[in-house]
Amino acid sequence: MAQPTNAFQMAQRQFDGVSEIMNLDPEVSQMLRWPTREYKFQIPVRMDDGSLQVFFGYRIQHNDARGPAKGGIRFHSSETIDTVRALALWMTWKTAVADIPLGGAKGGVAVDSAGLSRFEKERLCRGFVNQIFRNIGPRLDIPAPDVGTTPQMMGWMMDQYAKLTGGEYTPSAITGKPVGGGGSLGRREATGFGVVYTVREALRHLGIDPQKATAAIQGFGNVAQHAALGFTELLGGKVHCVSYWDRSDQAGYTVSCSGDGIDVAFLQSITDTYGAIDKDKALEAGYKVEDANAWLSKDVDILIPSALEAQINAESVQQISEKVRVLAEGANGPTTPEADEVLKERGVFVIPDFLCNAGGVIVSYFEGVQNDMNYYWSKEEVLERLDQKLTTAFQGVLEITEGDGLYTREAAYVLAIGRVVEAMELRGWI
Repeated sequence: MAQPTNAFQMAQRQFDGVSEIMNLDPEVSQMLRWPTREYKFQIPVRMDDGSLQVFFGYRIQHNDARGPAKGGIRFHSSETIDTVRALALWMTWKTAVADIPLGGAKGGVAVDSAGLSRFEKERLCRGFVNQIFRNIGPRLDIPAPDVGTTPQMMGWMMDQYAKLTGGEYTPSAITGKPVGGGGSLGRREATGFGVVYTVREALRHLGIDPQKATAAIQGFGNVAQHAALGFTELLGGKVHCVSYWDRSDQAGYTVSCSGDGIDVAFLQSITDTYGAIDKDKALEAGYKVEDANAWLSKDVDILIPSALEAQINAESVQQISEKVRVLAEGANGPTTPEADEVLKERGVFVIPDFLCNAGGVIVSYFEGVQNDMNYYWSKEEVLERLDQKLTTAFQGVLEITEGDGLYTREAAYVLAIGRVVEAMELRGWI
């Protein structure tokens, strides 16, 4: 796999292209292509062996015109301020296209959380909040889990926030918490199932029978697992492969099975918390283990990249089969602008990331609403509301796509940017 491009530069290029289509005021465009606020800080952590290790953390608040900033916290060894900036930018568009009253933010720590003990993780989580608690909160900026973080970590962060702000129980300050600790039912499934809801709408638009459809998925973390479950159980389709990619050591592999497709539950049973599948057990069960890029070239109807950014680029896009009709971006920023040009030419229907994977932030919003009401919905209610939100958002993007003759990513940007600019105007910022 080629080295990823700079994610923030890619996000800015995408924005710049659409700002020209919209004939956006250059001064407004300059405001929106950069974050409103950036925080970088040290997090000293006492390790289990008694040593003191210093980690570097980031919190980027891109835009909060439509409501409190919202975005996850990543713990990943290759995290940089530019990846966090890009993700914050995309979060602004994600909350806007989903039409929920939130802005965009993101956080990160450059650390391999898999190498930390439970107690070291807790100290790091509480240390993160120690450094940023004055700049986050339920009406200011609401963190959530992301790559390398978990609901339990959010529980620790919420507890630390409460301690530092006077002890008042404030569950809506952090979302993605464990169920029973202020979390929402349906949050674990939300992003992956949301991907499937948008795929369903795309297949309906294209006249493709979901029960005859096939898919290849990159990744097998939480999003990919639930996208695979949803695709097979909710739509009746078949998943021919999933994969694992570790950006830190540039290694990965694809686990595939043709015919009736993969058994998602079985592969889940031999997968660790970071999405790594036990290759030996997969081979014993009759699966093929192929190279990291094999998922790209499968003769399937739908590709679902659900790992990290810039995985489909000018080089790798050439491996995509001519049979592919839909690209559903379960990951943030998986497709570079160069690859977009190829996909446009081929007529592939792209469901852009900030629409396709918005399920997580939508249910995080639902979680905050439930926290403030102190009344919690059933999983069925949560997922039904999620389906309604995403279906409405998809139809809004499709209407602009067809009405203005735009590429789907451009249409999604037009819808999202328009809503953010309107909010900025109504608040007198511009």
